[in-house]
Amino acid sequence: MIGSGATPSLRERLVLFLVPAVLLLLNLGGAPLFDVDEGAFSEATREMFERHDFLSTWLNGEPRFDKPIMIYWLQAIPVGLFGVSEWAFRLPSALAAALWCFVIGNFAWPRFGREAAQLATLVAATSLGVFVIGRAATADALLNLLLALALTDAWRHLESGNRSALRRMYLWIALGVLTKGPIALAIPGAVTLAYCASRRNFGAWLRAAFDPIGWLILIAVAAPWYAAALSIHGQAFIDGFIMKHNVGRFSGPMEGHGGSLFYYLIIVPVLLLPWMAVLFRAVGQARQDSHDPLRRFLWIWFGFVLVFFSLSGTKLPHYALYGCSPLFLLVALHRERLRTAALGTLPALLALAFYVGLPLLVDMLVAQGRVGDPYYAAQLARASQAAGIGYYAVTIGAFVVAMALVMLWRVPPWRRLSAIAALQGVVLAAVVAPYVGDLLQGPVKRAALVAKARPEPGVQWNFFQPSFAVYREQQAPVRAPKSGEIALTREDRIPADAQIDILYSEGGVRLVRQR
Repeated sequence: MIGSGATPSLRERLVLFLVPAVLLLLNLGGAPLFDVDEGAFSEATREMFERHDFLSTWLNGEPRFDKPIMIYWLQAIPVGLFGVSEWAFRLPSALAAALWCFVIGNFAWPRFGREAAQLATLVAATSLGVFVIGRAATADALLNLLLALALTDAWRHLESGNRSALRRMYLWIALGVLTKGPIALAIPGAVTLAYCASRRNFGAWLRAAFDPIGWLILIAVAAPWYAAALSIHGQAFIDGFIMKHNVGRFSGPMEGHGGSLFYYLIIVPVLLLPWMAVLFRAVGQARQDSHDPLRRFLWIWFGFVLVFFSLSGTKLPHYALYGCSPLFLLVALHRERLRTAALGTLPALLALAFYVGLPLLVDMLVAQGRVGDPYYAAQLARASQAAGIGYYAVTIGAFVVAMALVMLWRVPPWRRLSAIAALQGVVLAAVVAPYVGDLLQGPVKRAALVAKARPEPGVQWNFFQPSFAVYREQQAPVRAPKSGEIALTREDRIPADAQIDILYSEGGVRLVRQR
């Protein structure tokens, strides 16, 4: 293991945090909330204030058992201070993701040196998966931060016997259990067990896994809210949270989110765009890396997450991110193996070219009838209309700059890729995410703002877009409207004999009033 032996100064640590923070906070509120997940988390947080209940989460007046309480508490802080906005709901995730990137770089610095640490931070901050989840008003950026903290502290304990690091690991796990449940305990427990087994040192794992002070910390932090939730909701909490959203997600596909055993082998390189070429180089060195204790630990971390979630019945792209923290480090460590700038930067250049042509590509797919769902066909039919001159100016300009960096900048290929990756992050935040958000969610937001100005009660009719309630700042249960009520619905799901007045119409979205 090659490292500088030094730890970063306060100034260097500040830079490690600020670089990802700037990329993740840039234009954070530029896109509408994406349904269903962002809308549901945000509405549940908004209803905390409406109900004056900060122990339970509710969605349109019904208990929501999807996730524990931590992310809602954190979202409630900026919402309480600044009011209801996309920026406020997303701020905890953006800060958590920036800290996640910082944790990776800070861990790498004394073990692999300054250059590798800085690059690992940048790889994390500019990877597509971190960009998406770090700007989403959901629980996953926070969970990834806590997993990174837990497993890096687990390594600090394993390499030196540091008891403070071990107790901190239990604290991070406890906060993770409050963020997303038992998975926050399962991943660190399994990864450390597998590593100790590979070293034939079960005693070290047993001493760490059954540390009495550690368990006191975990129980003291996590148990009170679970006890409160059980007291408030009883068996419904067990059935909803434990059985449905934990056991059920592993045992079978939920909400149609299934996939083959090879699903994550395809997803992981996409999550690490534009670093795909260096990732493949790193994978090629996995066998040699196994001779180094820390690198072995990193590969075991990634490998466990890959196998565990490949066996899970429910498959979602962001689950693979739980095992991507070690990949960010390994990509940085194998940066010099990227010897050809043209091939190494090709995924980034193709991504930038894709952003340029995205509106035209969507237009073509809709015109050819390749978008089967009539609602999404109607939403995407606005592709050219939603992309203004500013969109093309930024995306084309970024592509030209990236090409110039590849052809004219005489530095190692990984440095050129680093610059293009940062450029891609700016383009995604400045124009691509707002464009995609407006294309898919803009009509829902604008319909909600029209509804907000009206006094009638509102519902969601044959449609589930929780952000409608967020923007209207009023609950909107999912049911058919009664006489005099307004409803958000889809054009293709309005019964032919419905007696309604159309109040707002855009894309596939309709805001109607029942006569």
